[in-house]
Amino acid sequence: MSLMSKLSMSLIAASLALNAGGFDLNAFIKKSVVTNRQVKVNKVDVVTKKPVPGSADWTIYMVVMDLTYHKKSLKAPETIFVNEKAGLATMDMFDTHSGKSLRRSIKPDLPDSYYDDAHLLYGDKDAPHKLVVFSDPDCPFCRQDVPRIIEDVKKNPKKLALYYYHMPLLKLHPVSDVLTRIMEVLQKQGKIDEALKMYKLKINYRERNATKILAEAKKQFGIDIPQSAIDAQDIKDAVKSDTDHGTRMMVNGTPTIYYDGKYDQSRIQYKAAIIGQ
Repeated sequence: MSLMSKLSMSLIAASLALNAGGFDLNAFIKKSVVTNRQVKVNKVDVVTKKPVPGSADWTIYMVVMDLTYHKKSLKAPETIFVNEKAGLATMDMFDTHSGKSLRRSIKPDLPDSYYDDAHLLYGDKDAPHKLVVFSDPDCPFCRQDVPRIIEDVKKNPKKLALYYYHMPLLKLHPVSDVLTRIMEVLQKQGKIDEALKMYKLKINYRERNATKILAEAKKQFGIDIPQSAIDAQDIKDAVKSDTDHGTRMMVNGTPTIYYDGKYDQSRIQYKAAIIGQ
């Protein structure tokens, strides 16, 4: 594969932080990636490290940064392409034949631990093929793709198992904070079909008032949930755990789909299982 860096924007011609063991990832991130002095880098966890396809000199580091900003802790995924021999690093690389971004198309393999009963939405857990969806119920692309995927799995439960993780993109859709907690409450009650109605709720994406959102869920779908239920700590913890799982898989957009442990940028690879290929 022929590769090139997008030099005008992302190539860092740095003297990479080196030590006796080679590239010092922590030092590099603190010096060249997290440049805001108000952000403290507490820890860098390497999720995976792999060679760039078709290039022996470049290595992909996929990491989760544990940060503190204004006394608030947060986790942020980051992908860095490093060429130690040349003393270069870039935040993205592109396939010159297809024009595709490797940052967007390459993600870590999904651990088997993600296939747990708590996240099984539809299908037989012993099915030969497994889908994992990271989704935001107010995301327009999720509203387009996720219901289709769900219907396909429901029609083929012996071939496919679907696992679902909440990934609310709150900077884009503030309303999803409450929507995902409503879904989590209903999922714990075994009301999966009811939970998925949040994909059809008509409401302003900027809405943050839980009372108004709950009232709309009741008005539009007859779903009557008290605010105390969505404010329960176990519900908040469950949603946060889901987003942490997504962050570890470098999920930065929705829907993100994994098929049989591999990231599927097309979101349709699972259809081969349906037709028997």
